[in-house]
Amino acid sequence: MSHAPSLTPGQRAWRRFCQHKRGFYSLWLFLLFFVLSLGAELLSNDRPLMVRYHDQLYFPVLFDYQETAFGGDFDTATDYLDPFIQDQFARPGNFAIYAPNPYSYNTVNYFADNPNPAAPSFDNVLGTDDRGRDVLARLIYGFRVSVLFALALTVSGTLLGVLFGALQGFFGGKLDLVVQRLLEIWGSLPELYLLIILASLFKPSLLLLLVLLTLFGWMGLADYVRAEFLRNRQMDYVLAARACGLNSWQIMWRHVLPNSLTPVLAFLPFRVSGAILALTSLDFLGLGVPSSTPSLGELLAQGKDNLDAWWIALPTFAVLTTTLLLLIFIGEGLRAALDTRKG
Repeated sequence: MSHAPSLTPGQRAWRRFCQHKRGFYSLWLFLLFFVLSLGAELLSNDRPLMVRYHDQLYFPVLFDYQETAFGGDFDTATDYLDPFIQDQFARPGNFAIYAPNPYSYNTVNYFADNPNPAAPSFDNVLGTDDRGRDVLARLIYGFRVSVLFALALTVSGTLLGVLFGALQGFFGGKLDLVVQRLLEIWGSLPELYLLIILASLFKPSLLLLLVLLTLFGWMGLADYVRAEFLRNRQMDYVLAARACGLNSWQIMWRHVLPNSLTPVLAFLPFRVSGAILALTSLDFLGLGVPSSTPSLGELLAQGKDNLDAWWIALPTFAVLTTTLLLLIFIGEGLRAALDTRKG
């Protein structure tokens, strides 16, 4: 009688994750929001996706066109919100296909009827901020910036944490002692003060924040990896690998590391949520990216300065809260999936 093939550990973990409904649906919902944000230029853009003018096709979302190409008088970049340009596209034989939200994150509609910040209207679904920029557009682009930054910070911090934790835990001895003392010294440095000093010396940028937060963000994970390596290096399969003639590096990366990744994988969603919250907090304090960069923290700061403009802070808070909740639920699902006691 034939037997069904046994499942691999990864397949069993994925099956346990799928059984955790809250984490499973949160993962797909988060991925849906993230994929949509990657196509932000197709969802929210002040440039038409395609224009037909005088029997010719133009793609302003991909290329720059001068105003003279559409009947204007100046050799400057076309303002597609200009009523004159829109009248040109509305003539017989011409048309323009716009994104669902016809504003980009830095678009200022100089032809708006209401002062800024303007309340939600037919033109601006979530209103405008104090500079006249569309709130919905800044939310879409700001969410993308936050998630991409968080993923980059998580990857870089995880690689450093796994590297140092593995070296400490596997080799131990003087190497472990020296690295632990260095980590204690490095971890005692005031991270916020360094951010303030560097923000005054250098132009704020995502790269600067990524480098600085990476230098401080890997130490907590290194402790968990170190503990796993200290435990696993005493296992029988390590002794068997040594008896087979494998060197330390082969044993470390082929055998000990795959069996030490449980805390790393379980912590990944929480590290992503922590990175999003860190970027938002720094932007809220004015220590993050420039104000021209779309940011959830910058929108929250605007909401604090304009308490009567509820349409700025409330949607931003809802997006931030929903994102963090989804990541927390994903983390709970991963923790349950990696719990081998559940069979």
